[in-house]
Amino acid sequence: MLSDPIAVRDALKGCRYITPLDDEDFNFDDYEAEEDVETLPEADPEEVADRAFREETDYAALMQVGVGSVKPRFETQVRIGERDDENYVMTATGSGAASSSEFEMESWMEIEETENGSRINWGTEADVSGRVAQLGNRVLNPVADKIVNNFFNNIEQQMTDVEESDEGGVTSRLRNML
Repeated sequence: MLSDPIAVRDALKGCRYITPLDDEDFNFDDYEAEEDVETLPEADPEEVADRAFREETDYAALMQVGVGSVKPRFETQVRIGERDDENYVMTATGSGAASSSEFEMESWMEIEETENGSRINWGTEADVSGRVAQLGNRVLNPVADKIVNNFFNNIEQQMTDVEESDEGGVTSRLRNML
């Protein structure tokens, strides 16, 4: 799930698309994302693996995030730095801009097996500037927490749907797609 740009887009409220960035003249306004693209468990696992995030690859993402009355639309570029299939680790860096606001971020994620299945460990450091940053941490932190909690709840639901449809082999399938 976490290596599938479509599953990530669907789990991240406000994300219109995440797509490989093939040229530097990408037009965020003109790009039209594919709609109704299947994710696991309905999708063919080979198709999901083919579109998975790739190491050393840039992606364009369009995000709209509401922070109080401020609702910037961030044109974002993300680079997947490391994607270690053997140790189940992925790192990313990115930046985005919206009218009078900008951000830069570094993120990492790893999956580790536990007695009850798998555990996702992750972290992000972000610098925000402009109009959104003027709202301050008392406003930004609860919004960021809500976005992250909703994202992981949605991912967890997607993973539960996969497990319910494919008892037994889902962890191996997901690990092979990270």
